Amino acid sequence: MARRSHRRGPTNVSPAVTAPPKHIWAALVIVYFVWGSTYLGIKVAVETLPPLFAGGSRFLVASVLLAAVLALRGKSLRVTPRELLSAGIAGTLLLALGVGLVHVAETRIDSSVAAMIAGTVPLQIIVMRTLTREHPARATQLSALTGLIGLGLVVAPGLGTGSTALGLAIMITASISWSTGSFLSKKLAFPSDPFVTSVYEMAIGGGMLLLGATVSGELGELDSGSFAAHSILAWAYLVVMGSLVGFTAYAWLLRVAPISLVVTHQYVNPLVAIALGMLFLGERPSPFALLGALVVIAAVYVAIRAEFPRSARRAPVQARGAPADQSA
Repeated sequence: MARRSHRRGPTNVSPAVTAPPKHIWAALVIVYFVWGSTYLGIKVAVETLPPLFAGGSRFLVASVLLAAVLALRGKSLRVTPRELLSAGIAGTLLLALGVGLVHVAETRIDSSVAAMIAGTVPLQIIVMRTLTREHPARATQLSALTGLIGLGLVVAPGLGTGSTALGLAIMITASISWSTGSFLSKKLAFPSDPFVTSVYEMAIGGGMLLLGATVSGELGELDSGSFAAHSILAWAYLVVMGSLVGFTAYAWLLRVAPISLVVTHQYVNPLVAIALGMLFLGERPSPFALLGALVVIAAVYVAIRAEFPRSARRAPVQARGAPADQSA
């Protein structure tokens, strides 16, 4: 791999609005709805498609499409070995073990429950920061504790049945992997262009998932029934909207809007997922789960309010890694 890379200067997260408000809100709506709707898309896709195959092929195709777009725009895809290693670590934790396991979990649990658990990711990162002595604000630490109590309310109704309990365990593992990948991303050396990083993250994460699909025998189980029209349409939606449009909108927002505004998707996405699951899949979360979701959302909101006023004063803040890395 060539030594020349994209590291020609810092990529900054904007501490203030530097684009027309209508454009910012349009991008926010995209991130709110698209990333919230991916849980529904995954649930529909894995109705007939094997989960590891669905996730792996999704990321590989998205990687090829994004690479083609960048090449047509004259962007270099060359990275250093160190940057490739960083992208590999992030792709493994965020996409293969993170999002990939969501596909597996949703074969056993509702999409809305998966989204509720994923909503605890910012709180898990606060716990990691506390354990590594980064000293988050006291309100931030208390919000993390409260949010994890909310997570307990979300998963409690499914602990009595083996299949659902296993799905919950897989989903919690997925969220921890995403949290770990996000937390470690600030210590990794990525290319300065987040879209170039995304190409390699998705290619590596997708490749690992397809390897897992091969080892587990998923590829041998594929037949004509696996490619039902509704699952293929959902898969295509995940490729185009979830992996390309959503990441693009998020990366742009990081450059033109305050991070405190951008990260509001963390408590909007679960609400979107719950609403879509109830509307299109007939999902009916238990009262305990809904109460837990409200607790988690409130805790994330408090954490954001406690953390980012301090962060905003330290402008500019360097954004390391891909859009995926920033969506903790």
